[in-house]
Amino acid sequence: MMSKLNDTPFRRRRADDLAQRLREPRRFLQVVTGARQVGKTTMVGQVIDTLGRPALYTSADEPTLRNAPWLHVQWDDARRLARDNEPDGAVMVVDEIQKVDGWAEVTKRLWDEDTRTGTRLQVVLLGSAPLLVQRGLTESLAGRFETLHVQHWSYGEMRAAFGLSLDEFLYFGAYPGAMALRHDPVRWRQYVLDALIETTISRDVLLLTRVDKPALLRRLFDLSCRYSGQILSYNKMIGQLQDAGNTTTLAHYLNLLAAVGMVRGLEKFAGEAVRRRGSSPKLQVLNTALMTATSGVTPEAALADREFRGRLVESAVGAHLANAAAAGECELFYWRDGSREVDFIVRRGREITAIEVKSGRVPAGPPGLLSFEQSFRPRGTLVVGDAHVPLEDFLSRPVAHWLM
Repeated sequence: MMSKLNDTPFRRRRADDLAQRLREPRRFLQVVTGARQVGKTTMVGQVIDTLGRPALYTSADEPTLRNAPWLHVQWDDARRLARDNEPDGAVMVVDEIQKVDGWAEVTKRLWDEDTRTGTRLQVVLLGSAPLLVQRGLTESLAGRFETLHVQHWSYGEMRAAFGLSLDEFLYFGAYPGAMALRHDPVRWRQYVLDALIETTISRDVLLLTRVDKPALLRRLFDLSCRYSGQILSYNKMIGQLQDAGNTTTLAHYLNLLAAVGMVRGLEKFAGEAVRRRGSSPKLQVLNTALMTATSGVTPEAALADREFRGRLVESAVGAHLANAAAAGECELFYWRDGSREVDFIVRRGREITAIEVKSGRVPAGPPGLLSFEQSFRPRGTLVVGDAHVPLEDFLSRPVAHWLM
């Protein structure tokens, strides 16, 4: 089954990009980031199999291995492979690189040594905590790397690989590893809670980043899943969370959760960047499985409840857009002015597109598309969920298709 998991257009494009880079003369470190279980390791393994060069794969996912000497030993082994296979060289893949203490400094030194000696060793680093990986890259490895972000699976990909219907996708979301359990929703939910949510929070956030209030971060995650698709001020969050934390702490924790591919807060679209940064966030899950697993609602109850299904619809559209934004394809905001609101504002370059979702939920106020058009003159507008742009069509196509 695993051999076909990356056989979808987006995965093939990402795999082709990486393969092309590794076939070129040794120029840059290749850094592959993305949330847990989006197929990073599988994709890299498939690419390595096509290159016809020896490769060393190793993972820093074991606590006892997280040190600089261990990385040095792996690198020396890979160097020997490269020298034994001149002139083609070899490839080294290090998974969960962010878990190696001081990895960026060690990598810089060893990479520069290979550059000086002409060692033909291509290096691929994988990380499931993009924020921490990016910090190491910018602090120590400037000018030496290229990044490739692997996002959550789309509806089109899940349908192609697993035959998911639209309703199944809304409920079970886009974790390929959990699909074998979808016929037993109780087991599926426990797997998502334990193997995905808890593992990500405990191993990719709490163990690798200073978090003074871990209980607050967990409650913020639960709150974000419960209120996905809604605008919530930080002060209201503090009241809901019953904690004496401050808005700066909440904003920081929300950024951490976004960096590991779980939830994020969308900024309000405005002319001034300062106003955007000071706005109340619109909470958005990056995978609807996070909403349903934390809610405990059964598939039948979730899809029969008009309000809950409406939230799933809007969150699925938002996740589709937010994952494209995480991959660098666009920027994503919401807009509100008094009672007038637009669900999503997508900006690519200088062009903006306003997107409203007809989710079946009771609208919060008067339609805002016309007001937004009058104020900002967007390149275009979309209403997803009506006859113009059916929900299934929107989720089946890449975001770039709707921005052309």
